[in-house]
Amino acid sequence: MARLEKNSFDEAGINPFNAPIPGESLTASPDNKKAWERPPEYTDEDEAMKAIYLILTEQEKLKQLINIINDGVPLDEIAQVVLYKGYTEGKYNPDLMLLLIEPTLYLLISIADYAEIKDYVLYTGEEDDPDTEIPESNITPIDMDGDGKPDMIKPSKMIREPKAESVSASLLSRIKKELPVKVEAVTTEEVEEEIE
Repeated sequence: MARLEKNSFDEAGINPFNAPIPGESLTASPDNKKAWERPPEYTDEDEAMKAIYLILTEQEKLKQLINIINDGVPLDEIAQVVLYKGYTEGKYNPDLMLLLIEPTLYLLISIADYAEIKDYVLYTGEEDDPDTEIPESNITPIDMDGDGKPDMIKPSKMIREPKAESVSASLLSRIKKELPVKVEAVTTEEVEEEIE
């Protein structure tokens, strides 16, 4: 029996039934656990960040990373790929992965600054945001082992600061209302009469 109409799955070339069966993961042998089902390699944020730093600053990976940033790939997408890959390899759990987002973004920003890439894209849609002031960023290389080569890169200023007029009051801040107060002069005799 031939189908009369094509549906959206046929047009896209997707078979909607080619997916895992619900509960299929529960039939796997407990001896062959996936990497994310085992205890994570890192449980401390600083140790995990050091590992990410060492991975991203390897000579060959650093060249590729600088080329990717220079091609205009948003830094938040790079951070997402790096962190998700670490999670799937069992390096850290999802909670620690979320804690690593901000320091990983700062690491990528400092790598872009170190490579003198001025027009990096922080996130998709950044150009549609209200005007932000982008100060000149001075990079401070840190030589930790004394060999004359910088081991770490530290941005010395905030990366992006919003202009004062674009920042509005918080929705959670108290509303200050000034109530009119009338003060009348009262004598001590009137107070004594009130008490009795």
